Amino acid sequence: MSQRPSSIPRPLVRTNQWVIVASVAATWITGFYWVLLLPLLSGLSGLLFHYNPVMQLAKHFLRKPASFYVPEDRDQQKFNQTIAVSCLIVGFFSYLIHWTVLAIVFTAIVGLAAFIAILGFCIGCFIHFQWSQYRQRRKAKIES
Repeated sequence: MSQRPSSIPRPLVRTNQWVIVASVAATWITGFYWVLLLPLLSGLSGLLFHYNPVMQLAKHFLRKPASFYVPEDRDQQKFNQTIAVSCLIVGFFSYLIHWTVLAIVFTAIVGLAAFIAILGFCIGCFIHFQWSQYRQRRKAKIES
């Protein structure tokens, strides 16, 4: 049985982040909130079925074998994708029910987080690290 690699090549992660940023920008510019379905459904598919169509498409454009690229931790990316999909769900359904302020807030959160990650600082990674530290401190306190 084939195991999934424990990492994802950075260009695939960056492509996914750019799709999120572009979809949020396109939604804000055009008002066509259904554009959010592209990163939302791709991300959801990645989480549920381990198949992200955006990353699979981008994989065809890699010039070198995947192992030649900077690796991104699969579990960390799954955590980040969970946050992104959650924000996209809230944003999309907020647009559907005409709660525009909430829709803008949640699409701004996910769009900015993806753009900041592209620039080099992963907010999701920071949250994941802090959460892990909290759980360790809580576990140590319970054991003592």
